[in-house]
Amino acid sequence: MNFPWPDGVRAAAAFTFDVDAESCVLAHDPSASSRMSLMTHQSYGPRVGVPRLLRVLRRQDVKATFFVPGFTADTYPDMVRSIIDEGHEVAHHGYLHEPMQGIDAAREAEYLDRGLEALDRLGIRPAGYRAPWWEMNWHTPDLLIERGFQYDSSLLDGDTPYRLHGTETAGDLVEIPVDWGLDDWEQYAFYPGWTGSGVIESPRKVHEMWLLEARAHHAESGCFVLTNHPFISGRPSRAAALERLIEDVRALDGMWVTTLEEIAAHTAGAVGELRRVDRIEAPGALATNRE
Repeated sequence: MNFPWPDGVRAAAAFTFDVDAESCVLAHDPSASSRMSLMTHQSYGPRVGVPRLLRVLRRQDVKATFFVPGFTADTYPDMVRSIIDEGHEVAHHGYLHEPMQGIDAAREAEYLDRGLEALDRLGIRPAGYRAPWWEMNWHTPDLLIERGFQYDSSLLDGDTPYRLHGTETAGDLVEIPVDWGLDDWEQYAFYPGWTGSGVIESPRKVHEMWLLEARAHHAESGCFVLTNHPFISGRPSRAAALERLIEDVRALDGMWVTTLEEIAAHTAGAVGELRRVDRIEAPGALATNRE
């Protein structure tokens, strides 16, 4: 792999946090608000998880990217301010972590604008976007470019950032790919009647798995992007394992540990090629000999 990282940098790593809190539950089922215990499972993120994770990041002297739905920003403005006060990046993650699959451009634009308005009330103009559930539509890049976003981090087709061309809109933005293997939801998330299989993995196993990925990205000059959720990885033993991982990643020679905004800004200036992601349709019915 031959990505033009800055001088002295061999690979990059970003620790990112999706601060979904109650939004993803309520978007899935508004009546879930009647489930007091489920609501507290989600509020653990902003109330306990984020403060603990901020302490971890402070000890490690690492700046991270927090994707905050507008509803979370409206519900927990002081928590969002605490993220900003620590010097971290706050980016866009929908308004209510809405289901995005198959919605039309007008509705998606409404979700984007409502999320922007919520962040704007806290004085935040985000550079980056991450689609809820990483679910992009073919019109999404155009909507992001029209609104001046510098990057997205929702697609899964690369190990390094690239410049993504709009479909209908002139211009481009940086895409920083992600991977379900680097998401804590698949390792830890479980709540009866809502999500997960009931299996909750050991933080020791998760640390090993993610460190293998980080070392492989480092060896190939890639971009390691880890996604965590404060209501999941803000729990004590998981946060401790995450801190050990951050220590291990920082120790890799030439590993640039930074925010997605910084990686996007570098990519926009260092990469000249624009990529268009083409839509591939299923072939028509095949002719058979059975007539």
